[in-house]
Amino acid sequence: MRKVLPVLLLALTLAGCGARRELMPLKGHSLPPAPYGRGDKPGPDALLTPPVQAKPQRNIELRSRSEDREDDPFDLPPEE
Repeated sequence: MRKVLPVLLLALTLAGCGARRELMPLKGHSLPPAPYGRGDKPGPDALLTPPVQAKPQRNIELRSRSEDREDDPFDLPPEE
């Protein structure tokens, strides 16, 4: 067990340090076409960055005391 542990730690360390380089499409493939109405073609990094709508910021406002809920006009009973 003592001989296996250093080997595992070394393997995990080496697995964590991969080569960092710019993303490129595979050979024989190209990037997707530019979105409709856009003049330039976005690069790989721009395509991998999620828009704000897909990743909204978290609301961290904490409630300090119990509060009554406001009326929700869309909370309707089910139709029969």
